[in-house]
Amino acid sequence: MEVTGISAPVVSVFISSSLSTFRSKKRYSRSLTIAELKCKLELIVGTPASCMELELYGADDKLYTKLDQEDALLGSYPVDDDCRIHVIDHSGTRLGEYEDVSKVEKFELSKEAYDQKQNTLRSFLKRSKIGPYNEQQREQQEVEAAQRLAEEKAQASAISVGSRCEVHPQGQTPRRGTVMYVGMTGSGLCPQVSLSFLSWAGLTDFKPGYWIGIRYDEPLGKNDGSVNGRRYFECQAKYGAFVKPSAVTVGDFPEEDYGLDEM
Repeated sequence: MEVTGISAPVVSVFISSSLSTFRSKKRYSRSLTIAELKCKLELIVGTPASCMELELYGADDKLYTKLDQEDALLGSYPVDDDCRIHVIDHSGTRLGEYEDVSKVEKFELSKEAYDQKQNTLRSFLKRSKIGPYNEQQREQQEVEAAQRLAEEKAQASAISVGSRCEVHPQGQTPRRGTVMYVGMTGSGLCPQVSLSFLSWAGLTDFKPGYWIGIRYDEPLGKNDGSVNGRRYFECQAKYGAFVKPSAVTVGDFPEEDYGLDEM
């Protein structure tokens, strides 16, 4: 018994162009004429249909044939899924000309003109008093941030450089170490840090607030006392960490003896 294959009415192909390095994947009916296909490709590659030369490549990227019969159906060519139709532009346009957005004239609107428009996101936020236009919410956030900073300052004032401590990271087991840095980002510093130390270490590059630099007894940290190329204290790699004051308890926490010297 002879079995005859029936092609699907629609084929999925890649589209490339001599004007661009980009490729797109499209689905076309096999009943399209090549002339009709060129009109559809014009919207994708930007080349006028009258200036197109089409080449058909297989899924292995080998040239099959040229699609050069305007009245022929796409399905009359050996086109199948994942083939590529390459558009050669003969209009005189240069490669990459449609990709250079610096040559595209941009529409610009002044801040004053934008503020006068009534159908913008900014006008909606103002009318609805959302986000930065909600003065009550913004003031509340500022008060809460000031309270958190005051709490951190009080906690940090009880921690001095050189103290032994135990750190309680959230969701992790406690770990012991030595306080090597006490400071804050932004303006202002914890009084426990000497001016000479600050001139050497500088302020931390973290989120705003007070931070405590710890040298752990074991390699349970994330750094060597430096962050983003700035050094705050010296220690071995993986022994350094920066934590919030609330996670630090200062006291008599001697280095634990794990009996490594015993047989």
